[in-house]
Amino acid sequence: MTKSTSTRPYGSWISPITADLIVAETVSFGGVWVDGDDVYWSELRPAEGGRNAIVRRTARGDVQDLLPVPFSARTRVNEYGGGAVAIANGVVYFTHDSDQRVYRLEPGSMPTPITPADARRYADLIVDRMRGRVLAVCEDHRAAGEPMQSIVAIDTAGAEAPRTFASGHDFYAAPRLSADGRQVAFFAWDHPNMPWDGTALYLADCGDDGSIGDARRVAGGPDESICQPAFAPDGRLYFVSDRSGWWNLYRHGDDGIEALLPLSVEFGAPHWVFGLARYGFHSSRLIVCSYNDRGSWRLGTLDVQTRQWRMLSTPYTDISYVQANEERTVFIAAGPTTLPEIVACELATDRFDVIHRSAVVSIDPGFLSTPRAIEYDTSGGERAHAFFYAPRNRDTVAPSSERPPLLVFIHGGPTSATTSALNLKIQYWTSRGFAVLDVNYRGSTGFGRAYRRRLDDAWGIVDVDDCVFGARYLVAQGEVDGARLAIRGGSAGGFTTLCALAFHQEFKAGAVYYGVSDLETLAHDTHKFESRYLDRLIGPYPAEQARYRERSPLHHAERIACPVIFFQGLEDRVVPPSQTDRLVQALRERGVPVAYVGFPGEQHGFRIAQNVKRTLETELYFYGRVFGFETDADKSVADPFV
Repeated sequence: MTKSTSTRPYGSWISPITADLIVAETVSFGGVWVDGDDVYWSELRPAEGGRNAIVRRTARGDVQDLLPVPFSARTRVNEYGGGAVAIANGVVYFTHDSDQRVYRLEPGSMPTPITPADARRYADLIVDRMRGRVLAVCEDHRAAGEPMQSIVAIDTAGAEAPRTFASGHDFYAAPRLSADGRQVAFFAWDHPNMPWDGTALYLADCGDDGSIGDARRVAGGPDESICQPAFAPDGRLYFVSDRSGWWNLYRHGDDGIEALLPLSVEFGAPHWVFGLARYGFHSSRLIVCSYNDRGSWRLGTLDVQTRQWRMLSTPYTDISYVQANEERTVFIAAGPTTLPEIVACELATDRFDVIHRSAVVSIDPGFLSTPRAIEYDTSGGERAHAFFYAPRNRDTVAPSSERPPLLVFIHGGPTSATTSALNLKIQYWTSRGFAVLDVNYRGSTGFGRAYRRRLDDAWGIVDVDDCVFGARYLVAQGEVDGARLAIRGGSAGGFTTLCALAFHQEFKAGAVYYGVSDLETLAHDTHKFESRYLDRLIGPYPAEQARYRERSPLHHAERIACPVIFFQGLEDRVVPPSQTDRLVQALRERGVPVAYVGFPGEQHGFRIAQNVKRTLETELYFYGRVFGFETDADKSVADPFV
């Protein structure tokens, strides 16, 4: 302890990592693309009301915004979107958020729509340069009932109506063209599967006139998850499959399916959004890959002729949107002390150059907590995984007799994962004297298919157990204060949070962001993409109606006794506000301390800067009230309990 170090109770430390810094000085990257000598990317900007901008960096290093206000490149296909941008020869094609039409943006011009003004949405755009068209997944909302999906061809001049060339499945993704334009691949799946359960990979021939021949299934099925199809420069089709129990790389050829690199790591990720790319082709012979090894993403190269595998040393633990060609390899990356940045890699020298950073702010390492990967025993004699962050603030220590309060973070999905990459929304807490446990509970991805499938029929049980057992483990290790345990999560993580509060007694407070409280309502009143998700997580409805009610926190509100704060987007279609409204009312009727903050204009996940700021500061104020310490939000936040 230095002369300038002060002693303050955990939770009350003063931190430079403020809510204003998080929302005003940072952006989120939504993808990266290479076109000739130029690199493009999309940015979600909270300070611009959640607008998605498109940015170009030229070979000379000039950086320029391309998308004029108020245009925003965002698709709502499957509600989660992704794949809203495609670029060829300097021309940008994108789906505009407000009307979901596809637009063409030429240099020096305003965007021009090339799809009709109707109730169709478009995602996973890819340019067919030979035929002057864009291939895309189309989600058609023009008729009543569930929207229909297909793959369509869009005339780049907008002179013709989009033409359908693949339909009949419930869902489609990833139309990809061979370099010579002679073949197209895509994958599809049907209810009740989600794409990480079972998908089929299709291959079809393309005629000179643009016609698409009959698509033939070449891999996959109801019990094999296929993702990320891509053609090498020599025309051979590659893809990722979990047929071995892990998402590994495969190649389709005349002799069938060939496994390229059988490893107990994952070269894929769950298809929550379109446009994911975890590998790219430096040449027909050399593939650049990112892969997940027990929660940390790494980078490597594979020579497909010699099968030589080389791991590259990087400072990053989260690597995505890999784009590669003979000239360059570009990707989005972040590490334990590095916020997301656009990175170019020179494979010949293993040199990494940062093209653009998501934040201009520099944070003193003395305020950053370094994550520690931990494993611990959980229910059923199994093991669970998490990242633990101890409190850290260079200017402050706590009284020696005190242990820090713990926040258990639960990722969404639930079929998703957390990584150890720098997350300012975690450091916001640790720099104020909280410990954080960021849990990759059973059901998370990155640990193989068997670990992912442990959530089958067990959502609300094994995920909750892993959070509870993780908190108990840290208490037993003397790392945290067992009397000040809190749990927080959004969406599916909000459901796990509520189940932990209803069915266990470890936690003394909870924060729920647009969380599921009633599984029956979710089964009836959600969008098409997730409308059968619960068949596997809970059981078929209505056959298992009793189980739905048994697992729903709303029906056990009388068992929730600790204070809870709710944050809800009032235009959320994934978890409608009615779910939160009903549970809040039930808790208030019982006299449980409950706070409810609703946000007009927000959907599933908060995108507007002032709202993100308010959630952080209000949640901090909430814990101060519950655990009895002063916070730096006390004077600036309206009391949410009023």
